[in-house]
Amino acid sequence: MSSSPPSDTLKFAYTFGITLAITVFVYLLRGFGLLTFIPGGVIYLLILLSIATGIIYGIQKTRRY
Repeated sequence: MSSSPPSDTLKFAYTFGITLAITVFVYLLRGFGLLTFIPGGVIYLLILLSIATGIIYGIQKTRRY
């Protein structure tokens, strides 16, 4: 029987996945020229947010309860 992950870990996993998907989506659309009005600072902010949530998720995943 496998144990289910704690709810906090699952929340961080979903948050990381959503921020990563939004970042990739916006980055690709801006690269194709469809979202040219978005400044580069917003892209950097999304990338940093994705990295931060990934680090938090990794720490939360390896934490023992």
